[in-house]
Amino acid sequence: MLHRSHRVAPLLAVLVTAATAAVASAPGHEPTAPGAAAAASGSLVMADVAPAKATATAGSDPATATAQPAAPTVPSEKILDTSFEYQINFYYCGPAAVHNALTALSIDVSQEKLAAGLGTTVHGTDSAFDTTRMLNDAIGAEMYQTKEITGQEATPAQMDQLQAEVVHATSSGHAVVANVIGGATDASGVWHDFAGGHYVTLIGYSDDGRAVKVADASGMYGSNTYWMSTIDMANWIATRGYSA
Repeated sequence: MLHRSHRVAPLLAVLVTAATAAVASAPGHEPTAPGAAAAASGSLVMADVAPAKATATAGSDPATATAQPAAPTVPSEKILDTSFEYQINFYYCGPAAVHNALTALSIDVSQEKLAAGLGTTVHGTDSAFDTTRMLNDAIGAEMYQTKEITGQEATPAQMDQLQAEVVHATSSGHAVVANVIGGATDASGVWHDFAGGHYVTLIGYSDDGRAVKVADASGMYGSNTYWMSTIDMANWIATRGYSA
């Protein structure tokens, strides 16, 4: 036979359990977040586990963000100041072109001395590798590199590269020396023909590098300076190279 007090205790336990379940399932009730539970329990491990967005960084505040410096602007046209010389004999086009390029940097070396360093003979100067080496020797720094256009015609990529190289070099204050061969027409319609090869100095550009200004020490075909499209210049250099 059960006593009354024994029947009441189980009944109270059932009611408490039901009430707890009802609260847990009630709308708007949210479980305790791990971080909050950790804070309440004093756990350093769980307290460190928190959403990344909960902590703001100084860089995320536009007011405290560091302004990035603007990229330097390049002029759409630039021509270098040079002290021009004609080549002193028929095979000194290489020394003359290097001389004229160096004067843009206020460096004055005689054609005779440059010819000795270039290894120039009555057959001319071998290649753009020689003009690159001589330019760097005269400057005392590895400023120039040799760029080759090995095919019979320049590719669009090589035309673009020549344009970029001329703009970069001229904007930096130094001229480009190009080894050309065959014939090409300048912007004024004048034909320039050097069947055995020739060296010229590119001393400027216009139209964002789509045209180059040529200093030609040969004394042939009219003016010693003229404009030419960069596309035509690239094709004139084809099979040879340039120092930039």
